[in-house]
Amino acid sequence: MKVIPHSRPTIGKEELAAVIRVVRSCQLSPGPEVAAFEKEAALRFLVKDAAAISSGTAALHLALAGLKLNPGDEVIIPTYVCTALLNAVHYAGAVPVLADVGEDGNIDPQDAMKRITPRTRVIIVPHMFGFPADIKALLKPGIPLIEDCAQSAGARIGVKPVGSFGRAAVFSFYATKMMASGEGGLLVSGDKDLMAEARDLLSYDHRPEYRLRFNYKLTDIQAALARAQLKKLAAFISFRRNLASEYSRRLKGAGIILPVEKKGTESAFYRYVIKVKDPVIFMAGMKKKGIMVERPLFRPIHYYLGLTGYPVADRLQQENVSLPIYPSLSRVEQDRIIKAASALAGL
Repeated sequence: MKVIPHSRPTIGKEELAAVIRVVRSCQLSPGPEVAAFEKEAALRFLVKDAAAISSGTAALHLALAGLKLNPGDEVIIPTYVCTALLNAVHYAGAVPVLADVGEDGNIDPQDAMKRITPRTRVIIVPHMFGFPADIKALLKPGIPLIEDCAQSAGARIGVKPVGSFGRAAVFSFYATKMMASGEGGLLVSGDKDLMAEARDLLSYDHRPEYRLRFNYKLTDIQAALARAQLKKLAAFISFRRNLASEYSRRLKGAGIILPVEKKGTESAFYRYVIKVKDPVIFMAGMKKKGIMVERPLFRPIHYYLGLTGYPVADRLQQENVSLPIYPSLSRVEQDRIIKAASALAGL
């Protein structure tokens, strides 16, 4: 029985050719591929400037550093998200303030507003599972937003792509993400001062004066991979949306709560997250059938910090299950997943 993995990168001949081209050039460190990727990404995501970074976490650190936070400044982040956000806030020397989330897993604007104090400097807004967050509501207080598009490259709010609404935005190109270059990230912004500070900090070598800087560079090998993947992003999203449509059509009425797009938004469907009667039994049953399904989030942040008072995040952590969805998932594999899920949903 062939196992269907939960995630799988989609790599083709274009990516292989790009890597071979760079290796043969012997220009492995940041060079023309990085420069070209930055220009292409800025154009694709409708932003003025883009900096290629070694990871999404590093990009988020530089976004916060670019805002020049002071010790004691507070950054609001959702608790239902990976610890990369918590790490970046700590890297920047700021204080994380956790907010609860809504039913879609995105930060709850009303709960976030309650967490604002005179020390609040930034709100980080992930677009979870590829579904755009309520950016309009979060922009109202006038506090700078950093959009976390690690799971949502290509998703839209109206006609604009996510990542083009906040003071800055970050992307991730980890192996399982919408675009995959193994590791890698991107910082985008129209704020010249923020980008100048970020670019100054991302590399420490060949500087006339010393200050604490980092080694956050992206290699030309990774940039070449990312460029090839960027060209395919629209097709990747189309594949994902077609797979999601098939899931929704065939799993409707099977005792499964299905994801729903909010009006005026277009999800990239990084994850297809469902709710079933007994997630533990369901996941175990799917695994026995050779189908890897997972919790879409390992643990909410407040679990690590020993905090309470986040009821929606607590419930989603118990209820949510993610089905395989990626461009290289075949129709035969999806058919097998749907039949297995339908049979196990009511157990």
